[in-house]
Order: sequence, then structure tokens, then C-alpha cells
Amino acid sequence: MEYIFKGKGVIDESDYTKFEQFNKEKTERLAGLYKEVLQVVDAEPEREGLIDTPMRVAKAMQFLTQGYNLDPKELLASAMFTENYQQMVLVKDIELYSMCEHHMIPFFGKAHVAYIPNGKITGLSKIARVVDAYARRLQVQERLTMQIRDCIQDALNPLGVAVVIEAHHLCMMMRGIQKQNSVTTTSAFTGVFLRDPRTREEFIHLIGEKLH
Repeated sequence: MEYIFKGKGVIDESDYTKFEQFNKEKTERLAGLYKEVLQVVDAEPEREGLIDTPMRVAKAMQFLTQGYNLDPKELLASAMFTENYQQMVLVKDIELYSMCEHHMIPFFGKAHVAYIPNGKITGLSKIARVVDAYARRLQVQERLTMQIRDCIQDALNPLGVAVVIEAHHLCMMMRGIQKQNSVTTTSAFTGVFLRDPRTREEFIHLIGEKLH
């Protein structure tokens, strides 16, 4: 499944072509299920605005959970290089969007990821792709944080990995307790980030600084 956009960068829709590829069997099954959902929750499921909604939601759900089709370790391995660098590599403010597995309502925020190489580095964009690969699944924030950490540790075998995620959960904002300004922060560390408080403090300081 993928989205491919080709165009001239002009807003007029006639200037670009959109190609969509989805699993046909999954799309049809999901569309049928969402049609039943609409018949239960809406008094007018056949009105114009809802006619194509089951198909749209079926495609959207596949896009939102496309991480199941990705191997994050392979993403890192596809751009791995030998480099004699043993200082912190930090990619911060990585936007993430995920779906809470408890209510299937989105949560969104930022991930800050750092590692200290031990002979191997990876392309910086691959760090963000690892975040996406795990976020685009049904998730809980705690597990997502650890999965990102473990993937980088296992693939690169660095001296240490640090991951912090800050996220807003719509399941807390739209329903339930309805607290609009709450932010959930989770962290996970390995190696030198666990053993050396100074290294961990440097990481925490850097993700809080506006250096750009």
C-alpha cells in the first residue's frame, strides 16, 4: 500500500495525478464492516455524505496502520555506515501520529531519539522512519517508546539509546476525563544513558533547548 503524488505543486487538481494502492480484499472487508457500523450509529446511513464513507474509512485505516507492513530493523540496515564517531546523535521533535489500541482513537505528539554509535551509524531519516513504522500500528505509548528503543539498540548495537515521547491522547481529550491540556511523557533508555547520569542529563537538556 502506498500513496504516490505527482504534480506541478499547483493547487488546481487538474495539475496532478494521485495513485492509490491498497489490498483489495482488506479494503472490501473493512468497507463492509464500516457500512454496518454506520447503520448502527447513524439514523440516515444512506445520505449522500455517507455513501462512500465505508470505502474511504477502509482505505484510511490501512494507511493509519501501514506500520504492520514495515520492518523497522530493515529500514535501519538499508542505510548503515561504518563511522568512528562516539558522541550523541540526536533527532528530536519527530512528529508522530498513532492509534490508541484501547479505543482506536488517535494520539499524536513528538518523539526525541538519541543514540551513541559504536562503530555504526544510520541515515538520520531512518530514525524518523522507525518512529513511523511503529507508530502506524494500534499502540499504547509505553510500548511504542520501548519498541523504538529496542529496534535501534538491536540493529546498530550502539553504546546507548534514549527515547522520549510526548503525546496528546484524544481518548483523554474527546471522551472520558476530557482533559484538554494533558500531555503524556514516556521514556526508555539503554546503555550509557542508563549508567551515566551526565549523559542522560545532556540528552534531557538538549531536547528541551531551542537550538534551531
